[in-house]
Amino acid sequence: MEVVYNNIGVDYAKLRKPDPRLIELICAQIIDLNTILNVGAGAGSYEPDDKNLIALEPSWRMISQRPAHAAPSVCGIAESLPFQDNSFDGGLALLTLHHWSDIDRGLNELKRVVTKRLVIHTWDSTATENYWLINDYIPELLALDAGRFPKMDDLIAKFRSARIIEVPIPCDCTDGFQGAYWQRPEAYLDDHVKKGISSFQQISQKALSRGLARLRADLDSGIWHNRYAGLLDKEAIDLGYRLIVAKAE
Repeated sequence: MEVVYNNIGVDYAKLRKPDPRLIELICAQIIDLNTILNVGAGAGSYEPDDKNLIALEPSWRMISQRPAHAAPSVCGIAESLPFQDNSFDGGLALLTLHHWSDIDRGLNELKRVVTKRLVIHTWDSTATENYWLINDYIPELLALDAGRFPKMDDLIAKFRSARIIEVPIPCDCTDGFQGAYWQRPEAYLDDHVKKGISSFQQISQKALSRGLARLRADLDSGIWHNRYAGLLDKEAIDLGYRLIVAKAE
């Protein structure tokens, strides 16, 4: 199995800073739980420090970037969790499903080892009305991610009881994932920023360069600001990011 972040995860922890508003929203879903498994944990950006947590991550490069004070980590994959049944109160899977080789198997493994609740951060590819980056400049990103993220109805159907929480993205989001810079378009032209966006490294570089060249031209001419003037006074918008909070059964 190819571990994507062994190749693209260089300096990931320096490029991606957890946003405190997203931390608050995620941690509120597990506030009453004690033992937590974080699957696809990466460098540990959204791990609460008041829980008994174990991180599982397939990439040695990402594990090496976890801070010294981070929760203990295990190198492994979602599809074959190295834990006994009913080992944890809760499970986290935060923007990781699209990297799994078998989502059904990974979710079944989570349900096997978690007794109470799963919190999954994912993306709804049908909720892209405000997502100007993929609508007008790099549609290849939609083609990539729509094929990797599970459809919301399909995901919800995998649980007996689940609810969906919209995750609005702040205009000054500190975590540099793909949708973070919706009000700061110049950032997408920054080579440093681009390194922290995994999807930028997984589509055709010709398509990426072509789309960003159009964006640069529209910024220089003022077209972007005229077209998206309605976004410039908003504090947060919906870009399709969602939390699924489900009973682990």
